[in-house]
Amino acid sequence: MIVRIVKLTFKTENIVSFENIFNESKHFIRNFEGCNFLELYQDKHNPTIFFTYSYWDSEAALNVYRHSDLFTSVWAKTKVLFADKPEAWTVNKNETLN
Repeated sequence: MIVRIVKLTFKTENIVSFENIFNESKHFIRNFEGCNFLELYQDKHNPTIFFTYSYWDSEAALNVYRHSDLFTSVWAKTKVLFADKPEAWTVNKNETLN
């Protein structure tokens, strides 16, 4: 399993638009084959910064999603709202403590 972390920075006036896009697409993303978990975070001190965390079966599964019509559609609507270049990391989940 891998974890995909994406940092997204939006123009203040575009926050609601992004939240609407996320709400419309979150169940499709979460139910995409290979996706096991999806969360959205918003920075506590800078509300223009969001992070998505998603768990994928493998990097190959993530890449299938990244080349899908779903991703292409969501990304096209989202990228025009940015105030800064997005950042992304693909990491291994080594340990969880509850």
